[in-house]
Amino acid sequence: MEKLDLKKLHKDIYAPSAKKVNWLDLGPMQYLMIDGIGAPGSELFQQAVQALFVVSYTMKFQIKKGPRARDYGVMPLEGLWWADDMTHFTSDLDKSKWKWTMMIRQPDFITDADIATALKTAAAKKNPPILDGLRFDTFTEGEICQILHVGPFNTEGPTVEHLHAEIKAAGKSLRGKHHEIYLSDIRRAAPEKWRTILRQPVR
Repeated sequence: MEKLDLKKLHKDIYAPSAKKVNWLDLGPMQYLMIDGIGAPGSELFQQAVQALFVVSYTMKFQIKKGPRARDYGVMPLEGLWWADDMTHFTSDLDKSKWKWTMMIRQPDFITDADIATALKTAAAKKNPPILDGLRFDTFTEGEICQILHVGPFNTEGPTVEHLHAEIKAAGKSLRGKHHEIYLSDIRRAAPEKWRTILRQPVR
């Protein structure tokens, strides 16, 4: 059975350079999503990520073994980040006030019915916390600029500044929410090798 790998199929989206920004105009994509507030690593955050992966993997195996018999790779975790007062990201760095939407992209052939079945199965077998907070939605980001950051999350600052400077130099402005795509398994990779796509919608 051929396995669909969206990361390989869309290298322009998921394999940016760490030295040069790339520009894309992204159309609608399907995501399993969950919203929250608080610091990365907080109990709520960890529960949200757990719920996303439990349901995503449950659905992968139900599709593979079901009548449609399709195989695909579960996509990496992504996060939208913002705050009502953006100084919480800069000067006072109050992570408890950070707002986020964590999400995992789903293949286009996944349906509402697939999600409903996966939620029911996950609740019966794994019953992760805050399962009811998950939602299946379409997200259209439009024009974006992105770059790859290599290293720990707490060293992203200069990479973000470079990204924003490139946007300004192109005569464009920031819009929407800061977007990160976590390509590395941080449980296994050394922090200096973590690979994170930093993405910013523009106008």
